[in-house]
Amino acid sequence: MSSGASSWSFREEDYKKIQAILTAFLRESTAKTSLIVDRTGQLVATVGENPAFDAVAFASLTAADFSANDQLAKMIGEPEFGSLFHQGERESMYLADVARRVILVVLFDNRTTLGMVKLRVKSTVGELSQVFNDMFTRGTAGTAQVETGFVGEAEDEIDKLFG
Repeated sequence: MSSGASSWSFREEDYKKIQAILTAFLRESTAKTSLIVDRTGQLVATVGENPAFDAVAFASLTAADFSANDQLAKMIGEPEFGSLFHQGERESMYLADVARRVILVVLFDNRTTLGMVKLRVKSTVGELSQVFNDMFTRGTAGTAQVETGFVGEAEDEIDKLFG
């Protein structure tokens, strides 16, 4: 987390809950991979098929994409876009806000449909929101914190990609 953002604690039991929620989501939706990315671009969790790309750079770009779309929403009079969808010829991705702090990223191909992903995302976001809200509440009590300094790493990765 950046120094300006409020910190939150992340325990092994939280990670196990997140993994279980995402594993069930992937099974029900038949999507390939789900990732949790925090709004600063840090990759929090990955479940499902291992991505064949640089996950650190992907997380940074995902956070930037969501942030840019928040600004676009404001320009047209919406407070935010709660979800985004990017469709490719073979691969697509769906991004959903979780607890206004992290982003659920779903990578899927022709084995499933956008409708099935959207159907399953709603309850998954609800479950994840509860886990993350508990973590954020606990984080203000001064327990172990998520590593800092990631923003600089993310910026370095973006610089490498777009030089």
